[in-house]
Amino acid sequence: MKKFVLNADDLAKSEFHNNAVLKAFKEGFLKSASIMANMPFYKDAVHRVVLPNPELGVGIHLNIVEGKALGENLNLLCDKNNNFNNGFLSILLKSYNDSFLEQTETEFRRQIEFAQKDINLTHIDSHVHIHGIPRIFELTSKLALEYNIKQIRTQAEIPYYIFGKKNNPANFLKILILNYFTLKNKQTVKKYNLKTNDYLIGISYSGNMDSDTILEGLKKIKSKSNVEALIHPCLYYDNTVNSHTKEFKITVDKMLEDLIENLGYEISNYIN
Repeated sequence: MKKFVLNADDLAKSEFHNNAVLKAFKEGFLKSASIMANMPFYKDAVHRVVLPNPELGVGIHLNIVEGKALGENLNLLCDKNNNFNNGFLSILLKSYNDSFLEQTETEFRRQIEFAQKDINLTHIDSHVHIHGIPRIFELTSKLALEYNIKQIRTQAEIPYYIFGKKNNPANFLKILILNYFTLKNKQTVKKYNLKTNDYLIGISYSGNMDSDTILEGLKKIKSKSNVEALIHPCLYYDNTVNSHTKEFKITVDKMLEDLIENLGYEISNYIN
């Protein structure tokens, strides 16, 4: 039996992300989440979600895209107010700059060390998949080994299409790029003696994930492999309905949980 990990990215980004992870763990089949150490609701996530629930596997969601840096004097990462000001393409281009990589390492270390004061981190991934960029992946793998984080996310996804399901065509371009990077990155995983998922689900229908997209993504994987599916769930205090609330519904879909197990997967996390 192989492992299926449903992981909630962006824990600590807002109170609503924290609400969703807590309820999904308590009442659904979510067993894993990734926390953003630089976000304003970090302490709320730690004290209300993480510490009271030691069976929830929590990793670090490295971030140099959104919010303020924990470090200082990072002029290649941030504006004059210490806010991150690079997107994926800009980070990709700057990844060939050694000074940029040095500043990225400084910030990654700050985020990992900040989180490790409170949490036994089980895995490592990143906001907007920036650690998938090969030179940054090498850096991230080095840090994972140094900080004794055994599991690192790679982004091999089999592209798939569901007839009638709304989707952004740009997601397929993302898959092509990230799959290409993953070919190199999996060699880096071996180099640093780390563990990684065989496949990822969550790029083809990024921004429009639901139970159908999880199930169809799994069906495309013919071998019983270790699979991670990423979502970004939120729960609000009013009747707001958006992509985040739809992704929360995945976590409490008992029929989906049963179907995943019927496909031969153990629903788990990265604690062991």
